[in-house]
Amino acid sequence: MKSITLLIALCALSFTSCEKIAGPGGSSTIIGKVYIIDKNAGGTVVAEGNGQKVDVFIVYGEDGVAYDDDVQTSYDGTFKFENLEPGKYTVFLYEDCNTCVGGKQALVYPVEITEKKSTVDLGTLTIIE
Repeated sequence: MKSITLLIALCALSFTSCEKIAGPGGSSTIIGKVYIIDKNAGGTVVAEGNGQKVDVFIVYGEDGVAYDDDVQTSYDGTFKFENLEPGKYTVFLYEDCNTCVGGKQALVYPVEITEKKSTVDLGTLTIIE
């Protein structure tokens, strides 16, 4: 009887310890596009277009304080985080801010991947420069 109880306990432990958490190693993707609106000091739009070579960051899980990975946008403003497990993530990037300490503010986008082999599209993320 003790050996059966031990076997059941070991099986249960092995299943829970293999549970995947948010992060790399999966088959899902988060995609999006960055669009930049460039304004002068008076607030007038002087240029706008796809955000090329913009840094986009991702935090794995809900409790992260620092970012876990980053990518740069392509020539057309698109970005992609690949090979992710189902779970909760935070994607963020920075835009200029004249009234913020350091001159930048974070634009934060919570994301949840609910299924394997899925793609979550954040759409177009607009930043003001």
